[in-house]
Amino acid sequence: VRQHDGNRNTQNGGVADGLLVETLHRTPLRVCSLGVKLHLNMIDLHHKIGSWFERRGWQPRDHQLAMLQHGGVGESALLIAPTGGGKTLAGFLATLNELAELAVPHESEGIHTLYISPLKALAVDIARNLEKPVMEMELPITIETRTGDTPVSKRKRIRTNPPDILI
Repeated sequence: VRQHDGNRNTQNGGVADGLLVETLHRTPLRVCSLGVKLHLNMIDLHHKIGSWFERRGWQPRDHQLAMLQHGGVGESALLIAPTGGGKTLAGFLATLNELAELAVPHESEGIHTLYISPLKALAVDIARNLEKPVMEMELPITIETRTGDTPVSKRKRIRTNPPDILI
C-alpha cells in the first residue's frame, strides 16, 4: 500500500477514508470506504446478530460488512481502521455468523477459529471485546484464551473440550 491522503485511492486500490479491506489472494484490492454502501440485505446476517445491532440503534459499518463478505467466501483479508472503528467485531463477524447458523456450535469437531495474538494483554482484550457482544447476542459460542501462563488443567480441558474460538 502506498502513501495516501485519506481521500484518494492509491494505484494498488488503496485506502479511502482511513479504511482498507484487502484480500490477500492474488485478486485485485477491494476497498471499503464510508462512501461505499454495502447493503445488509445483500449479506445473509444471522437474525440474532442483526437484532443486536438494531437494539442499539446501530448498523454494521461498511468495513464490517466487507469483512463478513470476504470471510463468508473463505477469503483472507487485511483491515486497517482507526481506534474504536469496530475492528475486533469486523474480524470475527464471519466466524460469529457461521457459528450462529449451527444448532450447537461448540459441539462441532474442534476449534472453529484460532486467533494468534502477539501479546497476552491483546489476547485478553480481544476475548473481552468479543465475549460481551456474543453474550448480548445470546449466541451459544464458546471463547477462551490460551497463553504461556495458562494452567495445565485448563490446557488439558481445551484439548478435550475445545472452544469454538481460541485466542
